[in-house]
Amino acid sequence: MLLARIARLPTTRVDRWLRQLSTFADHGKLWLLVAALLGLRPGRSRRAAARGAGSMLVSSALVNAVLKRSFRRVRPDLAGVPGDRSLRRAPHTASFPSGHSASAAAFATGVALESPFTGALLAPVALGVGYSRVHVGVHYPGDVLAGIAVGSGVALATQHWWRVRPTGPARVWRAWDAPALPDAAGLVVAVAPRSGRED
Repeated sequence: MLLARIARLPTTRVDRWLRQLSTFADHGKLWLLVAALLGLRPGRSRRAAARGAGSMLVSSALVNAVLKRSFRRVRPDLAGVPGDRSLRRAPHTASFPSGHSASAAAFATGVALESPFTGALLAPVALGVGYSRVHVGVHYPGDVLAGIAVGSGVALATQHWWRVRPTGPARVWRAWDAPALPDAAGLVVAVAPRSGRED
């Protein structure tokens, strides 16, 4: 079992960093901080912050208010988790899907839709948050994968209501010269009788 193998990994300094990363992501604090920093720059950066934060909030509500209450999966037994790795306070909500993973994926995907470069920088952090939940023993790997799927899906779905602004120039059709019409032969004039004022 993958969870058991991870629990048997030797203790290293990485354990402390993963635990702190997992804790810092509680209630979306990490992503709200990143959104605030991105929002300092107008334009694409600010739109990325807004889409990322909005996606995260919707994803969090969906996971915690609907999915966790529907599946009610019991969390892993923390007895086999080394003390240096376990969280100070064990979560009491259902295990499936992982809310931390959903929020991380929603934010990173939402940002990537507006700014692919920034989204690529955030992707390893988002994956690190997801893995940290398994590393500290509070989620099964399947919980994390499901959370990532939900969060990414929510972010992608935002395009239905809020289209990503195109960054490339608009396509311009090639202009063609109209042939000359001697004495206006063949000229047709179309008039819309209800357009504009009559005076």
